[in-house]
Amino acid sequence: MNIKSLLISGLVTGLVIMTSALTMVPVVGNQMDAVLASRGLPPLSNIAMIFFCFVSLITGIILIWLYAVLKNYYGAGIKTVIIVSVFVWFIGNFLSSMALIAYGFMPVKLTVIGTIWGFFETLIASIIGTRFYKDKK
Repeated sequence: MNIKSLLISGLVTGLVIMTSALTMVPVVGNQMDAVLASRGLPPLSNIAMIFFCFVSLITGIILIWLYAVLKNYYGAGIKTVIIVSVFVWFIGNFLSSMALIAYGFMPVKLTVIGTIWGFFETLIASIIGTRFYKDKK
């Protein structure tokens, strides 16, 4: 495994995830702030936003790491990218989103939008990021 390539392509993947998350803000508008306010919570702070940026970068690195491992079993290409993307999305996005609905913390419509967005965000970021990953020669 090429660690340098893993880190670079993982950071690219994470930046795509961050960019996608930022583009979702106009789609949902102030709905998240309204939900937080209805729970007696303040809007997301700058520190929270930095944390989510960090999580995006770590997720990008994990996506590329899993791809580098699984491509030896499934081959390099879109099939492996899809497997990795679905796995990471399911564990990191779907299950936690469903928990927020089950707890009654998040409204279903807003959560469904975020979960679907997260699926495509993860898939597209993985497709882009894996194009940068190169094995050791």
